[in-house]
Amino acid sequence: MNLIPSLRTSDASLAHALARLGLGINIATHGLARIGDIRGFSAGLEKMFAATWLPAFAVRATACAIPPVELGLGLLLMLGLFLRPALVVGLLVLCQLTFGSALTQHWDVASEQMIYIAFYALLLATAGFDRYSLDAWLRGR
Repeated sequence: MNLIPSLRTSDASLAHALARLGLGINIATHGLARIGDIRGFSAGLEKMFAATWLPAFAVRATACAIPPVELGLGLLLMLGLFLRPALVVGLLVLCQLTFGSALTQHWDVASEQMIYIAFYALLLATAGFDRYSLDAWLRGR
C-alpha cells in the first residue's frame, strides 16, 4: 500500500501559483507601505543600526532601496514574470535583511526572516511546476 499519493502536476502547479501569489502580495505590500515614507523608514533603520559598525551612509542607501525593491519583486512574483531571477533576488535581499537583524541582535526578526527564506527557497525549488504565470504564457507563445 502506497502511503504517499502520487504528485499530480496540475495540483503542484496550482499550489506553486497560489503560494507565489501570496508571497508576491505580502512582499509588494511591504514595499507599498514603506515607499510613501522612505525618509521615515530610513531614519528608523539608521537609529536601529547606530550602535553597529555599519556606516550610516550604507544603512541609508540600503533603506532607500528596500521599499522599491520589495514593491518590484512583489509585482514580479504576483505576475510570475522573470520568476527565477525574482526568486533569487528575493532570497538575496532576505539574506541581507537577516544579516542586519542578526547584527542588531533582533533574533525574533531574524527568525521570521528565515521563514521567508524557506518560502522563497521552496518556490525556487518547485519553479519547474510553473504553469500559471506570465513566464509560462510567454514560453507557450
